[in-house]
Amino acid sequence: MQFFKDLSLSTAVAGFVAVLVGFTSSVAIVFQAAQAFGATPAQITSWMWALGQGMGLCSLVPSLILRQPVMVAWSTPGAAVLATAGLAGGFSMGEAIGAFMLSALLITLAGVTGWFERVMNRIPMEIAAALLAGVLARFGLQAFAAAQTALPLVLLMLMVYLVSRRLAARYAVIITLAVAVAFVATQGQMAWSVVQLELALPVFTAPQFSVAAAVSLAIPLFVVTMASQNLPGVAVIRASGYDLPISRLIMLTGLATLVLAPFGAFALNFSAITAAMCMGPEAHADRNRRYTAAVACGAIYVAIGLFGAVITGLLTAFPKELVVAIAGLALLGTIGNGLAAALRDESHREAALITFLVTLSGVVIVGVGSAFWGVVAGSIALFVQQYRRSQANGA
Repeated sequence: MQFFKDLSLSTAVAGFVAVLVGFTSSVAIVFQAAQAFGATPAQITSWMWALGQGMGLCSLVPSLILRQPVMVAWSTPGAAVLATAGLAGGFSMGEAIGAFMLSALLITLAGVTGWFERVMNRIPMEIAAALLAGVLARFGLQAFAAAQTALPLVLLMLMVYLVSRRLAARYAVIITLAVAVAFVATQGQMAWSVVQLELALPVFTAPQFSVAAAVSLAIPLFVVTMASQNLPGVAVIRASGYDLPISRLIMLTGLATLVLAPFGAFALNFSAITAAMCMGPEAHADRNRRYTAAVACGAIYVAIGLFGAVITGLLTAFPKELVVAIAGLALLGTIGNGLAAALRDESHREAALITFLVTLSGVVIVGVGSAFWGVVAGSIALFVQQYRRSQANGA
């Protein structure tokens, strides 16, 4: 099978690091969202089962078919919205499930009509690259900020990474991760107590539909998923040079969410941070073989769904400083390439820089994250600059 010929150690590790970073950085928010609707322990486990199967299969299968990396994740900002609105509104789990299904229908409609892809096609590559760099730069900053609480670990990882880049660039992230894990293990910093031997079982919850839940849960979930997740996700795809069927894949995530919503899958969408790890040169020098990183990532997500608490515990056993540091180091090349592409054309440079800075700021306005506002600010700046230039040339 061609997949096994294309699979390499570097792509497999890229898939693992993507899961490690994506999972540990936001799983607590997903738990909070479930608890906001009064979820029982069995229902929380079911959420992880549904999300694991949805993310895994929606990443694994299209990547194998298209031979391009397709990365799907849960909506972290969506989980944050649910956690806040759920507590404030006092909604039941049934009402929440109904809202998940309504949001999924809207996402599916966005894919069927193709309107979202048409909007993305009008965004210049420089703006998309600046958006990518702004989203990822926060992880780069967090990698070095982790030195405040784990200076020896971060310094060790940085030195190992730099030396590895000099001697064996292709395996720099692998070597750095291995050394870091060995270091924290010898220091007794691995939280093995959180690992529990238990399989995950799906729990069906019948949906209940209400106007209040539609307004307070479904519509905000749809908006933040499209603006804060799918938008930067498409930017990563475009900036990485892949030509994926965006509308069909969005439709796929909507349909998968619709089917799995009664079991706890609240929103599936394109990933951005973890996608950059599997689509960038750190995964593999040959871009035609990077799809195997997405397949590996998808397979691990499926395993997380099936084995629930076991793998959840293993992933969350890593110290948070190790997770943010390996994420930042793994993304250095992609951040640099994004900035280079964003600032290459002088006529787009200021607009791209504004996009980068607004996105990097992390500002949230009316519940919508900085990725969306970065594109808005950069597009406005580009329109004003191009309009003024065309007026001057016309005169």
